Amino acid sequence: MAEHLNGLPRHAWVLIADGEKALFLKNVGDETDMNLEVVRKDEQDNPKAQDWAANRPGRMHDTGPGQVSAVDDTDWHELEKERFAKDMADHLYRKAHAGAYEALVIAASRPVLSALRDAMHKEVRDKVILDVPKVLTNHPLDEVEKRISAELRAH
Repeated sequence: MAEHLNGLPRHAWVLIADGEKALFLKNVGDETDMNLEVVRKDEQDNPKAQDWAANRPGRMHDTGPGQVSAVDDTDWHELEKERFAKDMADHLYRKAHAGAYEALVIAASRPVLSALRDAMHKEVRDKVILDVPKVLTNHPLDEVEKRISAELRAH
């Protein structure tokens, strides 16, 4: 990541994501006057973990006579978040490879940031100039611009 940034470079991308929504934004302004424009919006229907759960945990026979243990349900909600992060990372890779952006800022919750980092190709990681561990998906664009500007100045 960059040592010190004055602002967001022109044509840089900003990814704002949580486990269910992703906004891909592009700075159509310049470093001193950021102006973010929506490039793509992704949403997935990811029910809460308890909505995925079975009525009762499964059972598995143990080695002892008559012993049975409960088996944890698969955390489908978490698996969907990981798949969504992989989808975002794949899109970023395709666009980076096509030359759509040279710099990238990511604002997402810590779990989503972590999943994205794990799924990101080196070519995309090399373009990340800042990541912000905050959920901004429900903020208006002018508020997102203010927060990203403040984070860039702080780094």
